[in-house]
Amino acid sequence: MASIRVLFREAEIAARVEALAGEIVQAIPGDFVMVGLLKGAAFFVADLARALDRAGACPEIEFLRLSSYGLATASSGEVRLLGDLPSGIEGRRVLLIDDIVDTGRSIAFAAASLRERDIGDLWTCALLDKPQRREVEVRIDFIGFQIEDVFVAGYGVDHAEKYRHLPYIGIVE
Repeated sequence: MASIRVLFREAEIAARVEALAGEIVQAIPGDFVMVGLLKGAAFFVADLARALDRAGACPEIEFLRLSSYGLATASSGEVRLLGDLPSGIEGRRVLLIDDIVDTGRSIAFAAASLRERDIGDLWTCALLDKPQRREVEVRIDFIGFQIEDVFVAGYGVDHAEKYRHLPYIGIVE
């Protein structure tokens, strides 16, 4: 069992999610579709959707399931779509949401896949950003927290499919 040292407490995450919702509503007025990347972003999408509602938005919610890690602690470098893309998003404005952006491969793959569906404007949002690990150039429009190159788990982020349930984000030691 891994030892996990708290990096962001539950209250810190909640406050940042509320602030992000305010930033998003200012930048994306009107209708849009949230597309969360599974499994990691599920907790973040749920909390962000409720925060967006409190900020006056009423987004639709869709999900994409990608795979690039499996049970490893480093990306395989190959991103695969598991399942299909959301239907009915052609021409719609989309907010693509990931739990953590490190190499940039997953969010870049998801964005390209969505653009192939002729969506409208696309914005990106990540709870955690690890810019030092970037291998693919991507723009993240809304960032919860920027972190160093450490392996984290909790609040949806996993370590070999464990620890997603934690209400905080911690460094796996």
